Amino acid sequence: MAQSPRLEQRIGQTLVMTPQLRQAIKLLQLSNLELTSFVEAELEKNPLLESNGPEAPIAPEEPAPADSERFDAAEPGEATEPAEVPDSAELASSDLLSDTAEAPLDADYENVYDGDVAQDGAVVSDAADPFGAAPTITGRGGRADFEDAGTLEDTLTSEKTLRDHLRDQLMVDAVDPVDRLIGHHLIELIDDAGYLTESLEPIAERLGCGLDRIEATLDILQRFEPPGLFARGLGECLALQLRERDRLDPAMQALLDNLDLLAAGDLAQLLRVCGVDAEDLVEMIAEIKLLDPKPGLVFEHDVVQTLIPDVFVRRLPDGGWSVELNNDTLPRVLVNRRYHAEISRAARTKEDKAFVAEQLQTANWLVRSLDQRANTILKVSIELVRQQEGFFVNGVQNLRPLTLRDIAERVEMHESTISRVTTNKYMATSRGVFELKYFFNSAIGSSRGGEAHSAESVRYRIKDLIDEEDPDAVLSDDQIVEILNAEGIDMARRTVAKYRDALGILSSVGRRRRKAMQI
Repeated sequence: MAQSPRLEQRIGQTLVMTPQLRQAIKLLQLSNLELTSFVEAELEKNPLLESNGPEAPIAPEEPAPADSERFDAAEPGEATEPAEVPDSAELASSDLLSDTAEAPLDADYENVYDGDVAQDGAVVSDAADPFGAAPTITGRGGRADFEDAGTLEDTLTSEKTLRDHLRDQLMVDAVDPVDRLIGHHLIELIDDAGYLTESLEPIAERLGCGLDRIEATLDILQRFEPPGLFARGLGECLALQLRERDRLDPAMQALLDNLDLLAAGDLAQLLRVCGVDAEDLVEMIAEIKLLDPKPGLVFEHDVVQTLIPDVFVRRLPDGGWSVELNNDTLPRVLVNRRYHAEISRAARTKEDKAFVAEQLQTANWLVRSLDQRANTILKVSIELVRQQEGFFVNGVQNLRPLTLRDIAERVEMHESTISRVTTNKYMATSRGVFELKYFFNSAIGSSRGGEAHSAESVRYRIKDLIDEEDPDAVLSDDQIVEILNAEGIDMARRTVAKYRDALGILSSVGRRRRKAMQI
């Protein structure tokens, strides 16, 4: 059969992923910090976009997104509109600006002074400064040379770092220049916790000196404040602190040499190794608990970043719930219609007109995408509060099993959209700040045929049982299974062990040993 080209017409439906659609999908899963960075980059690239700040013009053609919503258990409320901001062009009109005669900013300050006395009466001090400082001008109206004065930030007090603290002690305690050189090198090798990160042999080979000289310098450094620095392990760190307190006896050193037995809770073996009775061992362990395993962290000045929520949820006096978007995390951008009209009239070539049209389309899409993102987050958050109302009222023990499909069906969206919306988004409630994904939990069947239990509530119940157990009657995993089954929670022993390990809780044997040593 001969083959030849031919034309055919077919009707079908296909999903085309346009760049604008990809952008809208990308914005859904960005966190508030990532979204701010993305919008700032778009503001730099697109001349038609402007930030909706105190001095940004308002484009009345673009509607503002809903910021909050109040709803009861049955019906949602209406969205609210933010107030408009005055146009910066109107605020900068000539009748609102102050007269230049009131503040002569363009006064000529060149040649302010001549000789010893300035033209305006300021006195010039030309006395020789022993530190070589420039002459100063005092009085009124004189202009000093501020070029070398530095910025305001230069006058602020800086926090002393761990290495700065150690260098100051090194200059006092180490007199020999060789010891100072070795000390400076060792200071650069410690980590933030104060531990020496490299063995001494390669250090001696690199510096070209004997190992005994490195050890002697290290002994000087290990006496610096705070005690415990320059240790090569946890045992040595604790030993340095005990030596400072004059409590490093042979029994304590034996305990430090067998920290693995202490971690395992092997009380009988520790009694034999240390050669003390049970009462002395308990006192020794209590003294070790008072030590700092990471002494260098006292100089850690990194500010803890506060988790900024995207949604606020609060209970209303009438029993309803208020769900509100955090406006501080929502970058607001507008399309400058006036500037678009100006450059459209000035465009002459085909390329210029195409560029202006493309930038306008991109700007409109970004504004709509941000508006759609805000509304989607608000819609999904409202449904999460409605489905998990028991959690907000009574706590984690009332957290219901919930899946992405459950929310997707109720808000009439796809599961992938719900997954993107709940990624890296946080909700501030009266019980704390939670990621939106926290409210999705797998279901654990009921042994009585009733409503299923959420996995998070079961984990909470296991932790509660272990926290309330009698020290003389530690619960085994089998006993926890029996208690849960009696409460209507159908769970196997291996699942209890998995949840217990995820919570960082020791087995019944480990808990019994730890409670026996009272640690």
